[in-house]
Amino acid sequence: MTSNSTYEKELAFQADRRRATVEFIKVISDLWYEKSIELVFFRNQLIDNNVSQILNLHEYAAEFVGKPISVFDTTEIAKAIYSSGLPPAKLDIGKLTYEYQLEDDKHGNARAFVLNKLKAASKTNKIKPRDVVLYGFGRIGRLLARELMTKVGKGGQLRLRAIVTRDANTAESLEKRAALLRSDSVHGHFPGVVTVDLDNEALTINGTTVHMISAHAPENIDYTEYGIDNALIIDNTGAFRDKDALGRHLMAKGTSHVLLTAPGKEIPNVVHGVNHLHYSPKEHSIFSAASCTTNAITPILKVIEDSLGVVKGHLETIHAYTNDQNLVDNMHKKYRRGRAAALNMVITETGAGKAVAKALPELSGKLTSNAIRVPVPNGSLAVLNLEVEKTTSVEDVQNILKKSALEGSLVEQIQYSLSNELVSSDIIGSSAPSIYDSKATIVDKEGKNVILYIWYDNEYGYSHQVIRLAKYIAQVRRFTYY
Repeated sequence: MTSNSTYEKELAFQADRRRATVEFIKVISDLWYEKSIELVFFRNQLIDNNVSQILNLHEYAAEFVGKPISVFDTTEIAKAIYSSGLPPAKLDIGKLTYEYQLEDDKHGNARAFVLNKLKAASKTNKIKPRDVVLYGFGRIGRLLARELMTKVGKGGQLRLRAIVTRDANTAESLEKRAALLRSDSVHGHFPGVVTVDLDNEALTINGTTVHMISAHAPENIDYTEYGIDNALIIDNTGAFRDKDALGRHLMAKGTSHVLLTAPGKEIPNVVHGVNHLHYSPKEHSIFSAASCTTNAITPILKVIEDSLGVVKGHLETIHAYTNDQNLVDNMHKKYRRGRAAALNMVITETGAGKAVAKALPELSGKLTSNAIRVPVPNGSLAVLNLEVEKTTSVEDVQNILKKSALEGSLVEQIQYSLSNELVSSDIIGSSAPSIYDSKATIVDKEGKNVILYIWYDNEYGYSHQVIRLAKYIAQVRRFTYY
C-alpha cells in the first residue's frame, strides 16, 4: 500500500515533470518559429503536441532504446540547441539526448555536446525557398496542404502558393473546399484557421493567401500572374500519368518541376530514402512518388535484401477502401470493385510487387502481389512472405529492423512498433510510411521463410513521403540529425 508521504512525492514529481514539459514545448516553438529548427523525437513530430503526448513519447523511447530518457534532459538539450547558433535544421532530440547520456563524461555541458555533435551543420548551404502548387485537391492534396501550412514556420522551405481545381471559383465551391480542409472524417480538424477570400478567389490559411485557380488544361495557366515562379507542381489528380501528359505542366509559365503522387510511366518512380539520390533534380524535371504501398514495403524489403537476401516472395496488401470503389453496388470497370466498399472485403490487383523493382532492381521478378480492399476508410497492412538466402530467426529479424529504425538512411521511413495490441486505427497519423509490427513476425523452423507485417497510413504516411521527395526535388532539405 502506498503511504500518504509517498503519494505526495509522486504528485510533486508529476507536477515538476509536466512543468518541464511545458517549458520543453516553448523551446520547441521558439526554435521552429525563430530559427527554423524543427525538433522530432525518434522521428515522431513534436510541433503542436500537448504535454501528455510528449510524455507518452518519452515512455515509448525508454522501451525503444532500452534506457529511460527524461523530459528534464531533453529540455536541457533543447535549450542548448537554442543557444548554439545553428542554421535551419531538423534534429532528433531523442537520439541526441540518448547519446548525451551515453557520453556525459566526454563533454563539460550540454551546449558543448551539441556544438561538437552538430558541427557539420555549419557547412550546409543556405536554402532558397521554393513555391509549390497543388494540382488537384482530393485526399492527398488536402493532407499535403495541411502539412505544408502547419509546418511552414518562417517559410524557409516549401511555400504553398496555389491550388488548381476544375471548379469555377464561386462562393459555394470555395467554401466547400475550405470546409473539406478544415474538417476531415479520418484525420480530424485542421489545427489552424481557414477562411474564404472571394474577391481574390483564394483561401486564407493561417493568415496566408493561397490562390485557388480554376483550370482544365495545365499548359494554359500563367502562374507568374499570381507572383509564383520556379514552382514545383505536385499533381494529385491521377489524370496525368506519363511523361508527355505530365510535361504539360512544364509548358505553363512559372514552373520548373513536376511531382506525381501516383506511379508514373516513363519517369523516375522514387521511394524517398531508398532511391531518390539516383535522380538529380538538376537532370530530371518530372518525378513520381510511386504508390503508398510501394513506399510502405520498399524500405523494409531493402533492409531484408541487404541483410538476408531475398530469393522470392509474395506481397498481400490489406488495403483500406478508396474513392475509386463504389459506396453501394454499381457498375465498375474493374472486377469486384463495383461492390459496396464499406460492406465487403474485395480482392483486387496491385502493381506494388512490380513497382518495387523500379526502386530496387535487384528484386526484379522475385515478387508476386495481390490486394484485398477492406471496410476501413484508412490504415492498411502489407504482409510480406519472403524466402531468404541466409538462415535467420525472429530475434535476428527484429534486431535488423530495429537497427534500421534507429540509424542509417531509412530512419524517416521505418517505425518500429513494440506493441502487442497494434490495430489499424492506431497507426492513423503516423508520418512513417512503414510501421514494422515486431510482435507479429514469423520465421519458420528452418529459418528461411520470413513473414513480416507492415502497417501504413496510406494517406498521411504517404503524404509525408511526398513532402520528403518534394523537398529533395526543390533542393530545400535542411541539415538533419537522426
